Amino acid sequence: MNNDPDISAVASLIADPARAAILSILMDDISLPAGELAWFAKITPQTASFHLAKLIKCNLVSVKKSGRHRYYRLSNKNVAQAIESLAFIAPPSRVSSLRDSIERKAVHHARTCYDHLAGELGVAVTQALTDKNVIQYHDESYEVTEMGEAWLASLKIDCHQLRKERRLFARACPDWSERRPHIAGALGAAILQRFLELKWIIRISDSRAIRVTESGRKNFKEQFGIEWK
Repeated sequence: MNNDPDISAVASLIADPARAAILSILMDDISLPAGELAWFAKITPQTASFHLAKLIKCNLVSVKKSGRHRYYRLSNKNVAQAIESLAFIAPPSRVSSLRDSIERKAVHHARTCYDHLAGELGVAVTQALTDKNVIQYHDESYEVTEMGEAWLASLKIDCHQLRKERRLFARACPDWSERRPHIAGALGAAILQRFLELKWIIRISDSRAIRVTESGRKNFKEQFGIEWK
C-alpha cells in the first residue's frame, strides 16, 4: 500500500486551465465572489461554481458566507507557495493580445505573491536588504542582523513581534519571473504592508500587479539604492 500523499489528486485539479486561473487570481490574498472569479477566468458563473466546488473539496480554496453572498479565497499559505513553485517551472503563457502583453509586463515588473512582494521589485528589495546587511541568506531562509532589526524598526517593522506569529519568519520564495528569490514569510508580508501604508506602492485593480508611486521611486532610491523605472 502506498502511504504517500495523493499528489495526482491536486495536480489533476490544477491542470484544468479555468481552475488554474481561479487559483492564480486568488494569489493576491483576497476574497472574491464566484461572479468576479468567473469574469477574471473568462468562464460562466455556473462553470465557476462547478470548479470552485472541486477546489473546496480538495481544500485548495475556502469559502466564507456574508449574508447572501459567498466569498472565496485560497485555503492557506501552503497553497500559494505551491502555485508559485509550479509557476517557477512552468513554460510561459501564450500572449494573444496587446492587453495580455501589457499585463504580463506589469506582473513581471512588480506584483504580489499572496501576501508579499514579488517580481523585479520584490527581488530588488530583497537584494538591497542583503547588500545593506539588513538580512543574510541561510538555508533557504533569511535572518535579520542586529543592525538590520534597528534599520527595519526605523520603517516601523517590529521583528520581535513578527517572530511571535505562527508562521515562518523570513522564507526565501523562488520568483518565477526573475529566477531569483524574494523574501516571504511574516517579514515579507510586513514589508509589503508597510510599503502600501507609506503609499510607496499601490495595487492595480483587477490584477496582482503593483505600481510604484513617485514617492516610492524617491524612497526606493534613497533608502534601498533602487533606481526604479
